[in-house]
Amino acid sequence: MKLGIIGISEGNGHPYSWSAIFNGYSKKHMESCGFPVIPRYLEHERWPNCQISGATVTTVWTQDIKTSTKISKASNIPIISEHPEDMIGTIDALLLARDDAENHFDIAKPFLDAGLPIYIDKPIALSLESLRKIYRNERYPGQVFTCSALRYSQQLQISYHDRQELGDIREIVATTPKCWSKYSVHIIEPVLKMLPTGDRLLSYEKEKDNNHAESSTLIVRWKSGIQTKFIALGDTQAEISIKVIGAKSTKLLTFSDTFSAFKAALSDFISGIRSNTIKSPKRFNEQVVDLIEKGMP
Repeated sequence: MKLGIIGISEGNGHPYSWSAIFNGYSKKHMESCGFPVIPRYLEHERWPNCQISGATVTTVWTQDIKTSTKISKASNIPIISEHPEDMIGTIDALLLARDDAENHFDIAKPFLDAGLPIYIDKPIALSLESLRKIYRNERYPGQVFTCSALRYSQQLQISYHDRQELGDIREIVATTPKCWSKYSVHIIEPVLKMLPTGDRLLSYEKEKDNNHAESSTLIVRWKSGIQTKFIALGDTQAEISIKVIGAKSTKLLTFSDTFSAFKAALSDFISGIRSNTIKSPKRFNEQVVDLIEKGMP
């Protein structure tokens, strides 16, 4: 399967890391990618055994040819496109590896029109209106795949055994560093997976910390009786963590394994294409974006 990749947005190194998970990488060139954390977690994996097989990133486009060349060299991508639409007809699917949600529709539309499966980086949109605009341009159900890879993180899941020890879940408090608009999705998705199937929002309130730019807290009360608190700390440094408070005990989950989460998400995207199944349900994505929109500073 031939994949194209589109990047790059400020502070987002996904074009480098996602491509490496399919193609392998150049240690020399990855060191100068501008995202020091990427070569550090890549070097802990066993190559080429850890690569996703049966799919390759063959083409890259960014808005800057120098950046495209850097990604190409670092992640073994053979072709650099002059224009994003040049990929159409040469690839089987697209990775839109930019997290500037305001540009997702314009970039994705030609590929949606061409019927290509597309993985749109998180957050896919910052409002339900923007999300539905993207979905209105789907050519078939499941063409659009989107997620925070942390939805797939084993570190942010509670097992059957955990649930027995916790008892009835009363509250979930999830915290992320950095801004609400780009990072709240990382805690919203795994927390939603912990709620009972069919749970629905009853009420919510938003808190704003005026001392920290881009911080926000969203408190949600659910029909199940569970209360969730999503906290984006803005410029305050912290781990991504989820505290699950049950009737019998409390469990703290923290995230650190970036590679495994990315690989699981990318593998699921490829699996959905091969099996012609919907791996990123529209209803779930609407629920995620609804919460993002409600908590926007």
